[in-house]
Amino acid sequence: MNSFRIDPVVALTWDVADLLGRHFEMMQAQTPQESCHVMTADDLFAAGAHVYALRNAGDMLGIAALKPLDATHGELKSMHTKAEARSMGVGAALVQHVITQARSFGMTRISLETGSEDLFAPARRLYERQGFGYCPPFADYVDDPLSVFMTRAI
Repeated sequence: MNSFRIDPVVALTWDVADLLGRHFEMMQAQTPQESCHVMTADDLFAAGAHVYALRNAGDMLGIAALKPLDATHGELKSMHTKAEARSMGVGAALVQHVITQARSFGMTRISLETGSEDLFAPARRLYERQGFGYCPPFADYVDDPLSVFMTRAI
């Protein structure tokens, strides 16, 4: 049985920096620069993002961030689950936590950008199961054949 614990990241600990770094490197390696929207840990915090770390028995398994776009709209960023923890419900737990936090901040909508390639199909299925639907580009995004945009009211 999993005993997930999700906490806000108030300081960039080694394990949070490691997982965000892995995510950044993976996205940079898989997506051409002009279509890659991943943010470094420093950029996330500079943008005012709320970062959350999921641990199980003290082991860091996943990370997610909520970047405010305005007072009522947030963007889900930097969702990443360690490879060895996939299919354990980490992603779903993080998405649900981010939704709860967004509501507590007074947000009424969360949107996200993810890849359109087959590699990102599991992520898209996760977001669909969590109530996200496809939408046009939002915020500063533009149409891109390598990007898919999703949103949901909360």
